[in-house]
This record gives sequence, C-alpha cells and structure tokens, in this order.
Amino acid sequence: MTAETINGIPDTGTDTGTDAGLNARLTAGDEAALEECLRAHTALIRSYLRKYVPPQEVEDVQQVVFAEVWRSRHRFDPLRSLPAWLLGIAHKRAVDHLRVRRLHTVPLESTAEPAGPAEAADGDGLADRDEMRRALAELPAPQREAIELAYYGELTQREISERLGVPLGTVKARTARGLRRLADILTPAAA
Repeated sequence: MTAETINGIPDTGTDTGTDAGLNARLTAGDEAALEECLRAHTALIRSYLRKYVPPQEVEDVQQVVFAEVWRSRHRFDPLRSLPAWLLGIAHKRAVDHLRVRRLHTVPLESTAEPAGPAEAADGDGLADRDEMRRALAELPAPQREAIELAYYGELTQREISERLGVPLGTVKARTARGLRRLADILTPAAA
C-alpha cells in the first residue's frame, strides 16, 4: 500500500474519523484543536516549506502559516482534507515570503553611512566597520535585514514589521537571533 502524496509530500495526516472531529473543533475556534493540528502536521508543513524557503527561514514561515490557519479557520470546510488545506496556505505564505524577501532586501552598502573624516583618519574605525560588514554577511538574510533596518535604517521593530509585511514577533525573533549570532561571530574575532 502506498501513501498518498500532496504536492510530492507524503500525506501522513489522511482524514479519519478522529481528524474530522479535529477539523470541526478547529473550525469552531477550539485552541486545543490548533495545538493538535500543529503537533500532527508540523512535519508535513516543514517538509513542504523546505522545498521553497531557505532552511534558516523555514521556522519563521511556518509560524506565519499556523497563524494564518488560526485566523482563517472559519473558511475551512471540516469535510475537506486538513493537510491539503494546510499545504495550500503553506504554498501561499512561501510564495509571499520569497516575493517580500526579494523586494525588500536592502544591501548593506545602501544603508551604511560613509566614513566621516575622523573615521577615515582612524584606521581602527574602518577595520571595525569592515569586520562588522563581514559578520553581517554571515547572517541569514532575514536576520541581517532586520538588524540593518534597525541600526542603519533607524527603524523601530514595528516599522520593520510594517515595511517587510511580517508579524512583529517574527521581527523580534529575527533580530534577537541575529544579534546572538553576531555576538558569536565577533567574539572569537575580538579574542
């Protein structure tokens, strides 16, 4: 017996009587049903997103997918396949994510301020800035983008959220992860 596939991904969550109950509870707004849905279908969604989204961004897009599942639960027909509906949302969010990523990627060169006369005279200032550029280049694009917009673009996290079209929590998570990673990258360099 072969497993059914949805968009090339094995459908591990074929709707059974139990799934029909989960579907109805989700549609009715039962938060516990969302948690069950998350547990049951996270692997499927993650596997699907890995086909389209860079690995370091899969978790962020997955959060957006399940947030949309909750927001649009009233539009889901409990008699239809939940995994297929989830994959449809995942596909739309992956496409949106890639589109926004391409449109809003701000190169460091366009946001960094040129060296002032004091910095140009001070070789250490230029070395520090070059070191920071190299460290930022090692970050995943979403983390680098959030940090660049915050520090070079002088935007608040809420403004970054609005500009990129992603939830505020996602911006905060990207910034925090990026800063931790920058610290790890720069600490050995300083030692």
